[in-house]
Amino acid sequence: MAETKQVYKWSQQLSCHRLASQCRQEVAETSTMRLILILACVLLGSPAGAKTLSGTATVVDGDSLEVAGQRIRLFGIDAPEASQTCDRAGQAWACGLASADRLRSLVGGDKVVCNGNEVDQYGRLLAICTVAGVDLNQMMVADGWATAFRRYSEAYSADETRARAGKLGLWSSNFQVPADFRAEERQAGTTRAARTPTRIAAPTNTSGCTIKGNRNRRGEWIYHLPGMPYYDQTRAEEMFCSEAQAQSAGYRRSKAHW
Repeated sequence: MAETKQVYKWSQQLSCHRLASQCRQEVAETSTMRLILILACVLLGSPAGAKTLSGTATVVDGDSLEVAGQRIRLFGIDAPEASQTCDRAGQAWACGLASADRLRSLVGGDKVVCNGNEVDQYGRLLAICTVAGVDLNQMMVADGWATAFRRYSEAYSADETRARAGKLGLWSSNFQVPADFRAEERQAGTTRAARTPTRIAAPTNTSGCTIKGNRNRRGEWIYHLPGMPYYDQTRAEEMFCSEAQAQSAGYRRSKAHW
């Protein structure tokens, strides 16, 4: 039902464009008819909850960013998770981080404009974002650094087909579909939780310890070593002096590559 509502809302916006075109073509119609069409455009083009955000952006990963303090999920695309790796000629490479880097290069320091009308279960605005009129969602798929999220939209399917044929970005390697990767991670987290029902308290004397432990958005207890990606941005809930201490307290090492 939620997916049907989302598709309906985006189809409303497309309907507005069609109605606008009709407004221009039917210039010979009566003033009353033109007024009705214009009002329809306004109502359909501005659904309840529609939101526009603009400003400089901070990239979170290949399909999400933050603008004006609001987390945003790029609608219609799906990129590898930051911790996800892909296989290229038998070698693992950090495709999730590479995807985020590509989005970061597209954003640069320019003004980003995002339009959306719904939030997901994590409180992120589902939106189409542009920089100088360029559709970031489309560019990420067209360049091969994200897949078309067909579960919610077919808007970028043709872009994915061309990127795949050209072996661009992710398509130059073997990779797991991001949604499948997340599902496996959730399952692994559930299995670990079943094996470790309680966590051992962390050491109380952590002066001089540098290993950061925190809980990620999937509820997993992760520890980060100095020099790892996202170490500086991680807000430590507990500190450890060794990996053994962190593991005994129920944490696992971050999968982010050095």
